[in-house]
Amino acid sequence: MLDKINDALRQTEVKSGVRVLYACESGSRAWGFASPDSDYDVRFVYAHQRDWYMRLEKTRDTIDRMLPDDIDLCGWDLRKTLHLFGGCNLALNEWIGSPIVYSAVPEFIEPLRALVADYFNPKKAMFHYLKMAERAHADNPLDATGAMNVKKLFYVLRPLFACRWITQFRTMPPTEFAAMRQRIEVESNVTAAIDEMLRVKCDAGEKDSTVLPPPLVEWIQTSLVWSQASAESCEPYKDRHGWQQLNRLMLDWAQ
Repeated sequence: MLDKINDALRQTEVKSGVRVLYACESGSRAWGFASPDSDYDVRFVYAHQRDWYMRLEKTRDTIDRMLPDDIDLCGWDLRKTLHLFGGCNLALNEWIGSPIVYSAVPEFIEPLRALVADYFNPKKAMFHYLKMAERAHADNPLDATGAMNVKKLFYVLRPLFACRWITQFRTMPPTEFAAMRQRIEVESNVTAAIDEMLRVKCDAGEKDSTVLPPPLVEWIQTSLVWSQASAESCEPYKDRHGWQQLNRLMLDWAQ
């Protein structure tokens, strides 16, 4: 799959006349709880030649391709990327922190990665992850037997852990779920329940459900309420960094 993904990225460069500056895995594989039949969610940042950025007409700033072998390619143009980064785009920050990197120009991604802390907006991030958890929970309620889709369960758990991370450390949470769990303390019975669900998840398909242990159900309900209160009380973000550093990256990497 690695060869197929890298081939797809090279073909994208040739077909679209761009240079891929960074490519990584996103979604459940990057988060650390992929199902055996999970797609490959490949996300990348690319740059056009400099003249492309001088056009007056509106131009497409994304590349999307659904390929065989469940490879889902989605890329953002450099200008779009840097503009969203300046506003603390949480999806982009997760790409930058992905543990699975397919391709990278170190001179581009390392300076950008170093700026994540400067542009991180805790209040925006808290509400982002809270709403993510609330949507996943509302879309996948427990059935009459106390069961939930096991994949969607982790779409609830991971953002709730992210909310606790932000409240405690005031930094961008790790992309990988396991890295968050190492630093966030929860009750031992909740930890055991999550471990059990992870074992179930390893063998479960995308549509499989499982009965949730009662301590985990209670922790989710309590954490949704706690995260709402924490998000509301989070101090407003004060932008102190502006665009200068991002403008420099734009000038450096527009070919």
